[in-house]
Amino acid sequence: MLQNAEAEQTFSLWQKPLSTPFTSVTHQLVDFQWKLGMAVSSDSCRSLKYPYVAVLLKVADHSGQVSSKSIEMTIPQFQNFYRQFKEIAAVIETV
Repeated sequence: MLQNAEAEQTFSLWQKPLSTPFTSVTHQLVDFQWKLGMAVSSDSCRSLKYPYVAVLLKVADHSGQVSSKSIEMTIPQFQNFYRQFKEIAAVIETV
């Protein structure tokens, strides 16, 4: 599971400026993969039964170099993530 600082760093790429007629794209989403997983045990706990969503983003920078960012979220974190994307989609529909 990502720590808060790692999650903030990973999500900081979303805060990069998007393409407008006056600027160029700084990062472009190349691929988006996800999976639903279940953590069943760990070093300190024999029975977790902990569901999570794992997301793998492949992002190209301005030079075309692709880097991968992976994120693991609890179900409530993913639901919040999803709600935010629904809000983005609703705003885009009004443009």
